[in-house]
Order: sequence, then structure tokens, then C-alpha cells
Amino acid sequence: MSKPPHVVVVGAGAFGGWTALYLRRRGARVTLLDAWGPGNARASSGGETRVIRATYGPRAVYTRMAVRALALWKEHERRWRRQLYHKIGVLWMVQSDDEYEKAALPVLRDAQVAFEELTGAEVARRYPQINGEGVRWAIFEKDGGYLTARRACAAVLEGFLAEGGEYRQVAVQGPVQPRAGELPAVTLSDGSTLTADRFVFACGPWLGSLFPDAIGDRVRPTRQEVLFFGTPLGDARFTEAVFPVWADHGTRFMYGIPGNEWRGFKVADDAHGPAFDPTSGERLPSAEALRTARDYLAFRFPELKGAPLLEARVCQYENSPDNHLIIDRHPEAANTWLVGGGSGHGFKHGPAVGELVARLVLTGEAPDAQFRLSRFAQ
Repeated sequence: MSKPPHVVVVGAGAFGGWTALYLRRRGARVTLLDAWGPGNARASSGGETRVIRATYGPRAVYTRMAVRALALWKEHERRWRRQLYHKIGVLWMVQSDDEYEKAALPVLRDAQVAFEELTGAEVARRYPQINGEGVRWAIFEKDGGYLTARRACAAVLEGFLAEGGEYRQVAVQGPVQPRAGELPAVTLSDGSTLTADRFVFACGPWLGSLFPDAIGDRVRPTRQEVLFFGTPLGDARFTEAVFPVWADHGTRFMYGIPGNEWRGFKVADDAHGPAFDPTSGERLPSAEALRTARDYLAFRFPELKGAPLLEARVCQYENSPDNHLIIDRHPEAANTWLVGGGSGHGFKHGPAVGELVARLVLTGEAPDAQFRLSRFAQ
């Protein structure tokens, strides 16, 4: 009998944790590494919540991936007997430029996503909490909602360990240098060396610093701010019991999540912020971000004008130049895979990405052309 391959997965976030779990289920011996732990405060997969939705304009690959991921999220909720997915719907409000949303409609239908098209008047009647000024129409995804991010990362690790995986809280020292067409080992922060047959690096905003030549600034961390506001006393109209996740595609692309165990009304600006160091960057919210969020709330949700700020969080995106994921072999190491470029939308896809990467690593199949590094050379 052949010996199962030993695969080292670096990064226990949305991509790495799920990849390690699916590699283990395919029979590999798997060692999962993370510098600060799954869903930690520095990680792009940290924080309380992430949106899960299937509207992606014409990019059908992500709509299909979101559908597959949602099925896997539900499956693992049942398997692990814990809630990670909250089905409260996603309301995608469309203003003047609706090319993106119009392109999404046939893709959603083809993927059999349950959704409604609402007129601006229908949005106003259904959700009187919203000032509908400028909202021409909307997409309402019935199976959309949100995921508990930090909690989900911990659940994946627990599942991985229960199925025989090994986890070590330790960092990989960079830069990582393949030799003679492969990567034989990595050097760890405790001074030890770890050898393996294959490696997967799914280390979010640190991917570029570990591989300055192969990745470099093709994964660019940016500073992103998330704010939680208090709702009126005893008023349930802004909670997930009656209000969906929302995305407002106008001059600015703002989005938010109501509630999540009564933490407050989450508001975030999707615009890419300035470059950010995920290791040593200070995570204090800025006055500018607070002012932008307050101005937006006063306009779109008038009853939340002047709402108190309850919490604030600074996280990061790790943006690829074209916002596509990166899933590919290292160009100089056939036994090494690079997985990243979540670009602010990757978390929802975690189980589908993990399932895909595990298959590619163990079968040698080629990744989708849209995810390959070679696209940047064109």
C-alpha cells in the first residue's frame, strides 16, 4: 500500500482551514499551521460576521461557487450541530448604474438561486426603515444572509482535529525559497524545520511577503473599517428578525448586517482603503470612516441618524489586481500551491475553495484559468 502524502497547509483561515479539512478527508496526512490562530484579530477571516450572497454580475464562476459553498455550510451545520449560517436574505439595492446587477440576473437563474426582483416602490413598502431615494430596483436573495466568521474558523479547526488532523500555532519564516523545482521544507518561527510532500499556502495578506517574486504586490492588503451602531430603544425593526443583510450599490458601495446576537447595526464601506501592514498595523478606527458611516446612515436609514457607535473594527482585504482569487501552483515548485486574493469576498466561498484545492493538490488537475497566476503576465 502506498503511504499517504504529508501536506502542510499554512494559514487556518477561511481558505486554509477548509483545505486542510478536505485534504484530511481525502486520506492525506495534514499539518495545519497558523501564526496566531484561526479567526484571530489580525486575520482577514476574523471578526464577527461575513455576508454570503450569490450576486456577482457576469462572473458566473463565483455565483456557482457561492451556491456550492452554501450547500456545504448547511451540511456542516448539521454535521457539527452548531449554527454558522443565518438565513435572513440579502437585499441588493440598485441605483443609477445597474449594468452589474442586470448581468447577474441570467447567471442567478442559471444557477437556480432563489431571488426576487423588486421595484424601488416595493423596496420602500417592504422596508419602510429605508429611505428609498435613488433606489431604482433591487435583487433580494432569499437564501442569502450572513456567516459567523471567527466562530466558523474555530469550528473548522475543531472538525479537522476530530478527523485526525494536526494543528500547530507557529509561523513560517519568509521569504520561502523553492529549490530545484520543488519546496522540500519550511523554516518555522520556533527555529525548527518542517518537511512535507506538498505545501499549500493560504495565508491571506501575508502571501505576498512570503513569496515576493511569485506573488509580491499581486496580493495587496488594504485597511478596511467596520462599525456597529446602536438601534433605538426597544425597536426590533433594525434587527435580523425582520431586516436582511443589505448592499447599496451607488456612488459608494456600502453594505451592512443587522444584529448578529444583538451586537448592533453593522455598516461598512467596500471601497478599498490605504495599504496596510496586517502584522504591526494599529487597528484604531478613523474619524473619517466614522463620519462617512454616520452621513450614510442619516441618509439611507434616517431613524439611525445620530445612533451611538457601539463597536468598531479595523480588518483588511487582500486584493488581487482583478479581484479574482489566486489558486495555482508556485511557478518554480510543482509541489506547492498558492491560494489567496480573497479581495473582500472570499470568506463565503471557504468550503467550496477548500474542496477544490484539496482535489487539485491530490490529483494534479489544473486550476481554472481565471485563478492562475499566468493571467497577470498577459
